[in-house]
Amino acid sequence: VQLQAFGGGLVQAGGSLRVSCVASGRTFAMGWFRQAPGKEREFVAAIRWSGGSTSYAGSVKERFIISGSNARNTVYLQMNKLKPEDTAVYYCAARTTLVIATLTSSYDYWGQGTQVTVSS
Repeated sequence: VQLQAFGGGLVQAGGSLRVSCVASGRTFAMGWFRQAPGKEREFVAAIRWSGGSTSYAGSVKERFIISGSNARNTVYLQMNKLKPEDTAVYYCAARTTLVIATLTSSYDYWGQGTQVTVSS
């Protein structure tokens, strides 16, 4: 399975941005992670296709929304009320098990990442 992320860019603090990720094959759960310069990759949000369960990191809860379509193998991350500390490369990931995961080691496939920059 190959993943390709789209939609990063530059936005002012308080603004919104949506990133998308398309998978070339079937997945059971997908997630978004991010990595800022000099920091480790961290969990942002995840969704399980069966039942639509979602999970969010505390730092983005109430601001970000993960959604998507299993039939289209596509996951979105709607980012609202963006802050400069949200600046990072955002990576999508997919796993072939039916459980939401927040650890990078739990994911089987990774996209190439898309840069999101929030200016103050």
